[in-house]
Amino acid sequence: MQNEIQQIVKKLQLLPHPEGGFYRETYRCETVIPQSVLGYDFNAQRNVSTCIYFMLVSGNFSAFHRIKQDEIWHFYRGSALRLYMISLEGKLSKVKIGSDILNGEMPQFVVPAGYWFAAEVIAENSYSLVGCTVAPGFDFADFELGDKVILGELFPNHKEIIEKYCR
Repeated sequence: MQNEIQQIVKKLQLLPHPEGGFYRETYRCETVIPQSVLGYDFNAQRNVSTCIYFMLVSGNFSAFHRIKQDEIWHFYRGSALRLYMISLEGKLSKVKIGSDILNGEMPQFVVPAGYWFAAEVIAENSYSLVGCTVAPGFDFADFELGDKVILGELFPNHKEIIEKYCR
């Protein structure tokens, strides 16, 4: 399995991601949306849309983080992954992103803007290769990595899962 993971990382030219896992941007729309249209939440213009490959490996996790845009996850290969989300109102939910549709997995799923979310590979000794599409386009200025103390204070009912999936 490690050999396959290394081959995919090399073939797709993936790099370490700050939230955990590996990624590479594959698309950035050349058309931009002016900041005046986006509103006060954005500090500058954004491309209309962006897309990345994202690979997560068993034993690692994508730490709780949030962005200002909706993020669409697309399943490609490997094990399903479990995505945890905390809504703006503090409701915890989870979804399985994978190809086994008849057993409750979703091949595509949208994380709403502003939700805190984290992910893990479900199977042991495996990986999940997905794509993530963001609109308006992703910019690291819109990315916030969760702090377990702050999130624990904001969402005390979910402290255990927050501590497990924060770095």
